Amino acid sequence: MTENKERKYSLIEKLLFPSVRVNASKLTKALVDKTIVITGASYGIGESLTLQLASTGAYLILVARTKDKLEALKAEVASRGGKAVVFAADLRNEKEIDSFIQFLLHQNKIDYFINNAGKSIRRSLLASLDRYHDFARTMAINYEAPVKLALSLLPKLSQSQGHIINISSLSVLMAPAPYWAAYQASKTAFDQWFRCAMPEIHTMQVHTTSIYLPLVKTRMISPTKIYDRMPAMNPEHVARIICHCMLTKRQVCKPWWSFLGELASVVFSKTSRRVLSCRLRTIQKSKGRFLLL
Repeated sequence: MTENKERKYSLIEKLLFPSVRVNASKLTKALVDKTIVITGASYGIGESLTLQLASTGAYLILVARTKDKLEALKAEVASRGGKAVVFAADLRNEKEIDSFIQFLLHQNKIDYFINNAGKSIRRSLLASLDRYHDFARTMAINYEAPVKLALSLLPKLSQSQGHIINISSLSVLMAPAPYWAAYQASKTAFDQWFRCAMPEIHTMQVHTTSIYLPLVKTRMISPTKIYDRMPAMNPEHVARIICHCMLTKRQVCKPWWSFLGELASVVFSKTSRRVLSCRLRTIQKSKGRFLLL
């Protein structure tokens, strides 16, 4: 297994996603002998983060569904002088997440919990009328699993004065968008839970960070073809941002331009709803679909 070469940014991507540098020696000094839990570790952001942390001397606990990919990643970490243990589990499955939690509770300590695992889905309601499982599965991995893991790990994180880092989506700060009901609701649910819980978490001497990401070039967005032509971050870039937040304990991290989208979501909310409604009616009529009005 080899590290993927980082895709070069276009000019607009360079402007939207300024580079982040992490001092390798400082990172190693901060993380040596620390125990770091990374969910969704086998691909995308999780894989890139694992590779960046491999030579820091941290003990990495990697969880994802794909056992073969996890074993290959573990071998790559070892080849870089790192230490990792892998746990294959579908965090949507109650028995599997409970088994993973028991494994974590038997660790001597937990210093970092990086909530990265997630599921994205873009589908219209008319195409979802007999697909409630899409909503249930998305909520299970994007909301229920991180809540359960956080609650279970808080005592250990408190003992080590640890750090919870949530990899969120910029969409939770923006106006709701059609076709994204399952994904946006589930990501917003955990974001709200995390923000509500933060004051209590801080009293337990546990740091918190929310990282709000725009599009990231991973396999999760590949089914949505309209994203092929849109600016997107590299997962390696995101991994550096996470490392930077591990060093600085920054509580909120989001793109410099996000305030423009947040402002527009408030100022033009009524106008955007009307425009989107008209556009969707046109699309549905052109496809001959029955409108539920």
